[in-house]
Amino acid sequence: MPAFDFDLFVIGGGSGGVRAARVAAGHGAKVAIAEEYRFGGTCVIRGCIPKKLLVYASRFRDDFDDAKGFGWTMPDPSFNWRQLIAAKDQEIARLEGLYRGNLEVKGVKTIASRAALEGPETIRLGDGTRLRARNILIATGGAPRTDDGIEGIAHAITSNEVFHLTEQPKRIVIAGGGYIAVEFASIFAGLGTETTLIYRGEKILRGFDDDLRDDLMQALEQRGIRLIMADRIAGIEDMAPGRKVKLASGRALEADQVMLAIGRAPNTSGLGLDAAGVETGPRGAIKVDEFSRTNVTGIFAVGDVTDRVNLTPVAIREGHAFAESVFGGKPVRVDHVLIPSAVFTTPEIGTVGLPEHTARSTHGAIDIYKTRFRPMKNVLAGRPERTLMKLVVDAATARVLGCHVLGPDAAEIVQMAAIAMRMGATKSDFDATMALHPSAAEELVTLRDKWVG
Repeated sequence: MPAFDFDLFVIGGGSGGVRAARVAAGHGAKVAIAEEYRFGGTCVIRGCIPKKLLVYASRFRDDFDDAKGFGWTMPDPSFNWRQLIAAKDQEIARLEGLYRGNLEVKGVKTIASRAALEGPETIRLGDGTRLRARNILIATGGAPRTDDGIEGIAHAITSNEVFHLTEQPKRIVIAGGGYIAVEFASIFAGLGTETTLIYRGEKILRGFDDDLRDDLMQALEQRGIRLIMADRIAGIEDMAPGRKVKLASGRALEADQVMLAIGRAPNTSGLGLDAAGVETGPRGAIKVDEFSRTNVTGIFAVGDVTDRVNLTPVAIREGHAFAESVFGGKPVRVDHVLIPSAVFTTPEIGTVGLPEHTARSTHGAIDIYKTRFRPMKNVLAGRPERTLMKLVVDAATARVLGCHVLGPDAAEIVQMAAIAMRMGATKSDFDATMALHPSAAEELVTLRDKWVG
């Protein structure tokens, strides 16, 4: 038997890799984890967490404006970008310390280095050190795409750089129509930046329920965000200190910053997958089975690097399931059905289950229940923005197939709805639930009339 340095070596110190390392160590395995940047991964360092902090900052403008309708006299507020970024950096440093500390408490060896495969059981670190591990887990996540054929693409930033801007741009052009693009458009607009969003499709958030897409586009435009659909950036010219943006349609825009949020791709470049014989898909994603096993015995992968469902809680669940399966003696499959998700625009989206168009194609006859209303707070505030709540129901079984919310606290509401839906809740179960009044969420249990449209 060959000698191994570790029972498990994890490449990538993000949410999935860290959870797997901790759980495996808890089962008595000798574990090491290598991270070339900062422990915590995209979510903690330059993703979900810092983004949500910026979302909070961007919403204070609404609070200041709305307070006047409730009798408050407000002085003219001012915003300091550098102060926000410094506070964000301090919190991220604290969280990274917690991630490292929790690993060390469990006895996991942390290695601040790039790591790559040299074979099925061999890892090479950045300094040339070679280590052997009985099991290897790849959890390197994803990275922003920058391969859109844009001339002068070097003059653009991505979600990696946006958190480190030293100055708030007065004008920004954002390319993309997914989570990251629309969230940052909302953030910058809320902070007072003149914001333009460009997307090659007809509607933002492809794959989401069409009512959510339509209502969010309307809300973003009402908030002053310029939406340019069915177009794309063809070129970016440096006009220091600004940028000139050329669109495929022939239009030209000027901005201080151009941000590309045109998608993410599995972060597999330079990992030595070929040397180990690990199979990948057309986008570079590592192919795995239901237990996160690759085609090579002893090599596994979890999280965005597998391009299954690219959400942080999914990576965490996959990492935990891997460790339980391999080191806990308890095979665990991850169920990728009914995963709730949120888009932290303002107003925000919370959604779980099937959008209407998918339900119609997979379940045939469905019933739709939906309502639009002004939240109570918006009435006195004088804000016209409306909330959307929608249930998609199987007509034959009355089971709730989809729950879609656009409005304040949408994510908090949908997280609770997801529990009921996983338990197989029907429309009559929702109807039988007593309403909590006055609240926005009560609308989900007081919808009685089928939508006819």
